[in-house]
Amino acid sequence: MHACHFTLSKFLNFGVVAAQRSSSLRFSFKCSSRKIHMGSNQHGDKRGALIVLEGLDRSGKTSQSSRLVKYLDGLGYPVESWRFPDRETAVGKMISSYLTNQSQLDDHTIHLLFSANRWEKRSLMEAKLKSGTSLIVDRYSYSGVAFSSAKGLDIEWCKAPEVGLLAPDLVVYLDIPPERAAERGGYGGERYEQLEFQKNVSQYYKMLSDASWKIVDASLPMEDVEKQLKEIVLDCIVSCQKGKSVSELWLS
Repeated sequence: MHACHFTLSKFLNFGVVAAQRSSSLRFSFKCSSRKIHMGSNQHGDKRGALIVLEGLDRSGKTSQSSRLVKYLDGLGYPVESWRFPDRETAVGKMISSYLTNQSQLDDHTIHLLFSANRWEKRSLMEAKLKSGTSLIVDRYSYSGVAFSSAKGLDIEWCKAPEVGLLAPDLVVYLDIPPERAAERGGYGGERYEQLEFQKNVSQYYKMLSDASWKIVDASLPMEDVEKQLKEIVLDCIVSCQKGKSVSELWLS
């Protein structure tokens, strides 16, 4: 609990300072990207890959994550499925309460809690990758920035608390029109599952994406999406095992 309290205090203090300076502060992120040496673990295996699935609500991220883990496990690769927010941590439980409309929080506060939720798993994430385990992650920093920016927060302010988290080896964006996603089962059960808001989120995802992202048409049948993902993800894992460096997010 002491560690959790420290993390929350640090993030909330950051939010207060940033809010006071929001009229003039812009984060340029010009510093160099720092590489993290992973090397081989004690069993001689190369490092695992950090693979992130992003997309609008109901784009199929969770289903495809599960299928990928089953596929990779069947091939003999050490792999785990992760999801953000992690609602099992102390911070995650506060986020879950907010998302299910059981509590109300200021937009800046909830953004910093989402970021803190990723930071509290960073050390474990790095340890897993170093041990040779690949991680299939359902949402990451890009979701946090896209959703908060869609609510009107400054996009550079939203990026700031994410700087220094591990950068993904692969980002796959499951692209689906918001209207199609809204037709899928269970839509509307949580705070952010509103069509107009999701349309806005999709625009910010486009701003965040770059040439390294892999875009997959999530409107296709699930099996077709799965086939594309298997090929993309397997190539990434092989690349990481050959010694691809790990870097940190948004340092350059």
